[in-house]
Amino acid sequence: MKIIEKLHRESPAFSFEFFPPKDEAGVEQLFQTVRDLAPYKPTYVSVTWGAGGSTRRLTIDLVRRIKKESGIEAMAHLTCVGATKEDIAGVLAQLTEAGIENVLALRGDPPRGESKFVKTEGGFGSGAELVRFIRGGYDFCLGGACYPETHPEATDAETDLGYLKEKTQAGTDFLVTQLFFDNRDYFSFVERARKVGITQKIVAGIWPITNLAQIKRITGMCGATIPPDLLAKLENAKEPDAVRAVGVAHAIAQCRELVAHGVPGIHFYTLNRSHATVDILEALRKSGQAA
Repeated sequence: MKIIEKLHRESPAFSFEFFPPKDEAGVEQLFQTVRDLAPYKPTYVSVTWGAGGSTRRLTIDLVRRIKKESGIEAMAHLTCVGATKEDIAGVLAQLTEAGIENVLALRGDPPRGESKFVKTEGGFGSGAELVRFIRGGYDFCLGGACYPETHPEATDAETDLGYLKEKTQAGTDFLVTQLFFDNRDYFSFVERARKVGITQKIVAGIWPITNLAQIKRITGMCGATIPPDLLAKLENAKEPDAVRAVGVAHAIAQCRELVAHGVPGIHFYTLNRSHATVDILEALRKSGQAA
């Protein structure tokens, strides 16, 4: 089923993001996580695309297997990095053959070691171009990315919204935000998006902090910020278990407020592990905000 149909039926929708593991042990860990999260009836799960399409085959295999073995709707990420139009068409054909109906269409980040995105000759230079190509010849439900705190390469928030509007007009069905830790950023972003005519549902991306060094590295790359009061709590926690407790408690508070304000969905960045996400969903269940 197409995710947009499910988003119209399920409110709030809960979804989980995974990445292709490097070895068989990682694959088993991933599918154990899928089994752990299945009782929470996710609306869908997604699998990321390796840098430069390096996990292309594995991403396709994983979304096919997840959908077949768990019955959970699966979405493949797809980026423009290092890919020609023919490469993209080949991937879309494989996804169609695998029975996958949902794609998260992304420009993608520059390959490791490179500071700027460079359009591949014969390929696409933006998420909007990729969306337009897919919409022109295929029947996928298309998700797109958006940035409550502005894309790190954008000159300003207004310009970034202009690019996003172009992408939605090209044919995206729904949007998923980059991670954020202050709900005011999400609410302000949605309000600004509506004012420029973006009408798609905007799913909130939540990253439960379990490792301080890791989240500092991630936010440094993606343009998200850690609020000073949260950062102070995390730094004062020091021990790994204490850091995790602070991070999960913050994510629970975020999710409770988002659900209370009618967010259409919450997308959890799981890092292929279930414990933090389960803790959050259990807390939402206790407050009657999750099934």
